[in-house]
Amino acid sequence: MLGLSSPRTLFALIAVLVTALAAWLAAGIEAGGIALVGGAVAALIASHQTEYAPTDSPAAPVAATDEAADAIEAMFEPVLLVAGNRVIAANLAARTLLGEHILGEDVRVAIRHPAASQRLLDADEAPTAAPTHLVGLGARDQHWEMRVHALPDGRRIVHLSDRTGSHAADRIRVDFVANASHELRTPLASILGFIETLEDAAEDPETRTRFLRVMDNEARRMQRLIDDLMSLSRIEAEKYRAPDDSVDLPELIDEVQAELPALAPGRAAHNVIDTQAMAPVRGDRVQLSQLLHNIVGNAMKYGRDGSPVTVSLRGAGESMVRLSVTDEGEGIAPEHLPRLTERFYRVDSSRSRAAGGTGLGLAIVKHIVERHRGRLDISRTVGTGTTVAIVLPAA
Repeated sequence: MLGLSSPRTLFALIAVLVTALAAWLAAGIEAGGIALVGGAVAALIASHQTEYAPTDSPAAPVAATDEAADAIEAMFEPVLLVAGNRVIAANLAARTLLGEHILGEDVRVAIRHPAASQRLLDADEAPTAAPTHLVGLGARDQHWEMRVHALPDGRRIVHLSDRTGSHAADRIRVDFVANASHELRTPLASILGFIETLEDAAEDPETRTRFLRVMDNEARRMQRLIDDLMSLSRIEAEKYRAPDDSVDLPELIDEVQAELPALAPGRAAHNVIDTQAMAPVRGDRVQLSQLLHNIVGNAMKYGRDGSPVTVSLRGAGESMVRLSVTDEGEGIAPEHLPRLTERFYRVDSSRSRAAGGTGLGLAIVKHIVERHRGRLDISRTVGTGTTVAIVLPAA
């Protein structure tokens, strides 16, 4: 047990708290956390050396290393303890990432990254120093942040934080903004171009009517995209608040089926509705209606002309309901399935745009299903068709 009666230990712990507080105020929680861990290791070393072994005892450095190893082993992220340039302790996460052989190695060889080697050449690290970004450590697409903290006895703690997830999220946001800008810019450019042409064109009623029709179609395409973007934003804002209304799904399916002929007169007539009476689901009626419009609308767009779209509703166990929509189209190649719910991802871009798709339909469906605490599954048979199945909890 750590004895606080030792003045040296007490002084070390006070220094830890002061250093961590200063680091938090100066550089944020992460730097403060590193300072706190580093200081705690130093305090443990000081305590052990003072109370259990004389400072000139040959056993003291070994015992101190054991104390430090115990301290860093409790950390979830990779942490190494370095003396000089040698790795004298590494927790399980570090050994898993870099290999069991790293103990006793030069730390620059153990980490094997040019940016890390350059940083580790500097033995005098300030607690507030900015992290070093390492790309490709462990795996080609992994992103890490490396922080180095110097201990009072000259040893250093090297802390690696996995930032792959946050980097992927940033990449998704950047791609989303770029795709949304492109999708809006394309119809806008068409509208502006036709307006200029109309201003210069001869007084030809037929030409004017044709141009105005194209402009109307492009404007409506922009309106659909903006509506879907706003809808996606609202659903994401509510995703952590489960809906609390009771929705009769068979009744809602009939309502949606009655609305479809106005949108696709030739296709809706072939739809097959196969539902059973069952308990309502707990949900948001507006969002579930949007979900049905999206998945049934997709099946009608991409199914073969004259082929039926089957909407089926069945119980799934004692407390779940399974909704499935099946078309008889060309099917989807397996490599596309994992990405179908990504925003703006299209299997066939030209066909999707020609059919009036915005590229956000299945992304909206995925977020609605997540908000309803359900499960989405898309299966296909190339040349036969595609089935979108949604399992929702009953009320």
